Amino acid sequence: MQVLDFEEHGLKHSFSRRDWVKLIASLVSAGTSIQSSRQVSAAQQDRWGDSIKRGLDWLSRTQSSRGQWNTQVYPTALASLAGTALIASGSTTTQGPYARGIARVADFLISKSRDNGLIGDPQTDSRYTYGHGFAMLMLSQVLGEEGLVDRRNELVEVLTKAVQFSGGAQTEAGGWGYVSAKEGNNFDEGSTTITQVQGLRGCRNAGIPVSGDVIEKAKQYIYRCKNADGGISYSSQQMGTSRPAITAAALAALYNAGDYDSDHVPEMLSYAKGTLHDIGDGSRAFGHWHYTYLYYSQVVYRQGDEMWIPFRDRLYDRIVSEQRPDGYWEGQIDPVYVTACNLIILQLDQSFLPIYQR
Repeated sequence: MQVLDFEEHGLKHSFSRRDWVKLIASLVSAGTSIQSSRQVSAAQQDRWGDSIKRGLDWLSRTQSSRGQWNTQVYPTALASLAGTALIASGSTTTQGPYARGIARVADFLISKSRDNGLIGDPQTDSRYTYGHGFAMLMLSQVLGEEGLVDRRNELVEVLTKAVQFSGGAQTEAGGWGYVSAKEGNNFDEGSTTITQVQGLRGCRNAGIPVSGDVIEKAKQYIYRCKNADGGISYSSQQMGTSRPAITAAALAALYNAGDYDSDHVPEMLSYAKGTLHDIGDGSRAFGHWHYTYLYYSQVVYRQGDEMWIPFRDRLYDRIVSEQRPDGYWEGQIDPVYVTACNLIILQLDQSFLPIYQR
């Protein structure tokens, strides 16, 4: 574990990286935390906390001894998302109630690393770039907390190769498809592009070299897919219809890439707010709700508490109300997927994951 020392009043203290994250987050948000607590009742906070614990415990119970979840589809992607949800609770591979589960996920994903850098299995997963991107994101969050030298070296090797694979899989237009550019005839689409950008950003934050050219090409790809209404199209090859979910994800990816001020961002944010912010508006129905709000919640959170808190309260209450008695959530893809997405959202403002911090 990385240890940082400082002296205060003649006393020497040792802080892990996670301790520093907690300390800095508490200092930065001290004023707003008081305001937040005034707007959220103790009963509401308890309800959210109980929901989070029941969801995390369900993920822990249903994880296999080999580290994955026995899902019929997307085993790498779902294990990565579930592992990220566990890390969002504050546990690491060595500390916390979910440490063993996180370590098992990391072992599983490392075992899926191939010689060419892909994390996943192209023989059984026809959309392996999702799993690859989510795996980069999850393992990059683990790397910052890993204290064993051999283990850190293994993670660095896996992630370095994974970053190189992503760069080679990028299409000529700057996006990514369900498979690498070569295998997919340079087809690209927005959701897989966003997954790669966030994974690459997580790796860069963890100290893994990432080409600036790859990120710049991805940003230009997103700009190119923007329509006149500010929304993002499904693909650079299928322009015309704006997609709320992809727009929200693209905004989150641009923030991760350091783009807060370009001319495109305000128009995209305006479109996303107009289509997604009123979660009680039943007339705006669309697929992949949990995917959409996994990313839109990140977008709103980065706008600051004035916009985040009232939105968060409505969103969290809705998510908690839909939880099953055993602790999981149902929906598209698989209960593991929906549960992991919801838990990441519910733990967003706990600020344990650097990739999601303001």
